[in-house]
Amino acid sequence: MSPHKLPSRFTAAEFFAGIGLVRMGLEREGGEVLFANDIDPQKYEMYAKQFPDADEHFILSDIHKLNFKSIPHVEVATASFPCTDLSLAGARKGLNGKQSSAYWGFIEALSGMEQKPKVVLLENVTGFLTSNAGHDFEQALLALNNLGYSVDSFIVDAANFVPQSRQRLFVIGTLLDPKCVRESTSKQYGFLECSLRPKHLARFILEHPLIHWNLRELPKLPIRTLALPDVLEDLEDSDPSWWSEDRTTYLVSQMSDKHRSLIDAMTSEFCWSYGTVFRRVRNGKSMAELRTDGIAGCLRTPKGGSGRQILVKCGFGKLQVRLLSARECARLMGAGDYTIDVPLNKALFGFGDAVCVDVISWITKHYIIPLLGEYALSRRLQA
Repeated sequence: MSPHKLPSRFTAAEFFAGIGLVRMGLEREGGEVLFANDIDPQKYEMYAKQFPDADEHFILSDIHKLNFKSIPHVEVATASFPCTDLSLAGARKGLNGKQSSAYWGFIEALSGMEQKPKVVLLENVTGFLTSNAGHDFEQALLALNNLGYSVDSFIVDAANFVPQSRQRLFVIGTLLDPKCVRESTSKQYGFLECSLRPKHLARFILEHPLIHWNLRELPKLPIRTLALPDVLEDLEDSDPSWWSEDRTTYLVSQMSDKHRSLIDAMTSEFCWSYGTVFRRVRNGKSMAELRTDGIAGCLRTPKGGSGRQILVKCGFGKLQVRLLSARECARLMGAGDYTIDVPLNKALFGFGDAVCVDVISWITKHYIIPLLGEYALSRRLQA
């Protein structure tokens, strides 16, 4: 993406840090996190066990209560702000909702820092794009524009890297002087629509010319090499994680005829087959929906029970059922070596509310680092 020498190291601040998976993605590409913030003590507990230096730079606090002037100067700031009010699965109260309004705290932080980061990375659910008929996304981008950032946006599915379906919307804001932008606006639109900018996102960009865009050509995403069985733990049949026969039978009874037939067919094979199940409410009735395409559904936080993803193992006349383990969830988020020393529900909450490490690493390598290289080149040209 960039012909000049690229930086091998850079500094970052991680807002809404959660359990630190964004940090892991940044560190893979030479990033050093100097500041992290989150409001959730349970997530901080996991973060601190993974990163021994947490007490040196992690501030457990409401973002609105931070001393913005004390945030160290960094080159990159990331924000995976709460999706609760933006998700298609929620009430969609938008950026003014109790949780997702924390985004404005991030804008306050950027505004209040002694020196703004050169690059900003936002991450959220794809529902952010359509929240309040697109008004929330527009206002969020205009707020970055008002701070001097031009913006780009794209959608990445973690399924390109790990066996988990997890589409997320990303925004990159850059303080690059307009003179340093390599493509004119008309040329930018030449590669506007692509696999990472599907039609509905491309349409939003075209319909909002007042937003200061800095669209860039994006490389093709990799082809995933892992399937669901590759991330599963090999548990003994006697492991207490496996459900009882009665509980298993009840789960199957909640499936549609089509999915029960799939279970029967998989069970009769002389090989092991795997699938995942989510419980969903359809027409007021709890249903168990089976997925057998080799990838897991999107990991969620285990609120109310429906967020817990269920594994089915079928073959040789046997059907076995259990919840995905914490280690399996870590692997599905690209964090297979993560330190897990908390109860299962805490771990599931942490990973279900996190960002895929491989996705952050890819964005950092193919977008953020080339941007930082352009900054370095710009400084040399101005010297």
